[in-house]
Amino acid sequence: MSLLSGNGLPRDEVPAAFDGGAAAYDRLVGVNPGYHRHLRISARRLGAADGSRILDAGCGTGASTAALLSAVPHARITAIDASAEMLARARAKRWPATVDFVHTPVEDLADEDPFDAIFAAYLVRNLADPDTQLKKLHGLLRPGGRIAVHEYSVRDSRRAQRVWNAVCGAIVIPAGRLTTGDATLYRHLRRSVLAFDGVADLCARLTGAGFTDVRTGTMPGWQRGIVHTVLGTRP
Repeated sequence: MSLLSGNGLPRDEVPAAFDGGAAAYDRLVGVNPGYHRHLRISARRLGAADGSRILDAGCGTGASTAALLSAVPHARITAIDASAEMLARARAKRWPATVDFVHTPVEDLADEDPFDAIFAAYLVRNLADPDTQLKKLHGLLRPGGRIAVHEYSVRDSRRAQRVWNAVCGAIVIPAGRLTTGDATLYRHLRRSVLAFDGVADLCARLTGAGFTDVRTGTMPGWQRGIVHTVLGTRP
């Protein structure tokens, strides 16, 4: 069993935790200022063209899928997630015929024809073996294809750590407990973000997986320095 060094759930328990939080998930993220806007920013930064074949890796309840469609309305999207309940919430929404949802963790994703682009929102932090799985995602891209990793990262900034701790302690964890009766998923969120890579280390992971032209951008508002887009290209 792979652990997050005592700072989060065992990795193999993460999908079940998301299953338990699925019913309230959209409601909770909906009151997070900037949540959907920031996904749209990263989706635009991905720079995919209309008609592109895109993998939405870790789609959850479909917020990242919707962000991709806002940026690339005529994309063909394969959206995957390891949580059956989160995926059920996504499938229940209205989608164009160009969107296909698949219940699978990224580790078990069957080899496909190459994708033109990959969007991975809040995924890498929850993978049991991020380096191996980033290499797998690299292999799923066509040459010249791009990845956008949309992720929390606060380790490089004491200010970001203080803000993250304050927001989680005062708002996120209490709201999660009030809404679902169980704050396990939201405590995991807090601890896993604090334990995760700084932006420089996350960029190094992408470079180590074979991506080139690796660069970053953060978000406006209170999540500046907390939520980031990390972009890379398969040469």
